[in-house]
Amino acid sequence: MAPVLTTVTATVHLVRTDLVNWTIVADGSGVLLIDAGFPGSRDDVLTSLRSLGFTPGDVTAILLTHAHIDHLGAAIWFAGTHATPVYCHPREVGHARRECLEQVSPIALLTQAWRPRWLRWSLAVTARGALVRDGIPGARALTAEIAATLPGRPRSLPTPGHTSGHCSFVVDGVLVAGDALITGHPLARRTGPQLPPSMFNHSDANCVRSLSVLATAGTDVLIPGHGAVWKGPIAEAVHLAGG
Repeated sequence: MAPVLTTVTATVHLVRTDLVNWTIVADGSGVLLIDAGFPGSRDDVLTSLRSLGFTPGDVTAILLTHAHIDHLGAAIWFAGTHATPVYCHPREVGHARRECLEQVSPIALLTQAWRPRWLRWSLAVTARGALVRDGIPGARALTAEIAATLPGRPRSLPTPGHTSGHCSFVVDGVLVAGDALITGHPLARRTGPQLPPSMFNHSDANCVRSLSVLATAGTDVLIPGHGAVWKGPIAEAVHLAGG
């Protein structure tokens, strides 16, 4: 599906695709991307920025919920071409730099290739650059001091599990949860608040524990890394996801 841009608040905009989402935060201080799709999502990311009147050079920084390639991908180009600063939770920095890799292996995915749904998804993400192993050597740890200077002044909610350093963010009253809590996925059999398929999680137990952190976010709007916007008490979304 073509990217669909939804204005969630005056400053927060969701860009949803069939494979992954990213968020654009724009206020008087600049533009912040939260996550950046696959490497092959670059043109879609640029189109979404242009639809709001922005150019790549307007992006003040990129903030990663985590460093899986479907969220880090286009940030590689921004960092290399425009020297755009890229930030993430301190425990995710090594992952973003590719000093380590917490991502499902191609071999593990091959074991599921007999399933038509998995095969279609695998072919689609491979075409978008899912096998790229590049990182961002200059990725830096997000601190409270840095966050205070970024558009929207994101508030961090560490939510390890999907990766060791996964982090969600609250911006303008919206919870941007990355893959700590999603509402749909091409491999999921239902829609609504849920955890990602277990194969993609570094620690299922920590994923469940992090749901209780999300329940304290105090928001009524959730932007997931995959799926549609959820509107309603976040505690209800957490309950539906099994938290």
